[in-house]
Amino acid sequence: MKRALLIGAQPGADLGCCYPSEPPYDCVVIGSLTLGELLAFRQEAALSALAEGRPVLLYTPGLPQGGKSRGLSAECAGMCRRLKSWGVVFTDGAQRRLITAQQAREMVAQNCRPGPGAMLTPLAREILEGKS
Repeated sequence: MKRALLIGAQPGADLGCCYPSEPPYDCVVIGSLTLGELLAFRQEAALSALAEGRPVLLYTPGLPQGGKSRGLSAECAGMCRRLKSWGVVFTDGAQRRLITAQQAREMVAQNCRPGPGAMLTPLAREILEGKS
């Protein structure tokens, strides 16, 4: 079970993580965000984890919606696209296996490939594609 730094509320689904109060952490789980937090995303721990190649998971049922405002909904969707482009992995808690960079290196050494539906961190994807 991965040790995760939890940001926001604990997800309603099991993401295969435990949430200790002390570091070290293997990954970051964003359980919920307010509308303001989403639109002005500045979660230092999550950004640092992305910069270091560690997984950041965002629990999608914890995302705010733009409501009846078409413009606000478009801004929320745009920010979600931006977070995905940064490497944040969106999940609804479905039983899909997250492959980290370390696991990808082990798979390459064993000449294995991840199963269908596996989620890859950006660095794991590069390792499996032979780019890193």
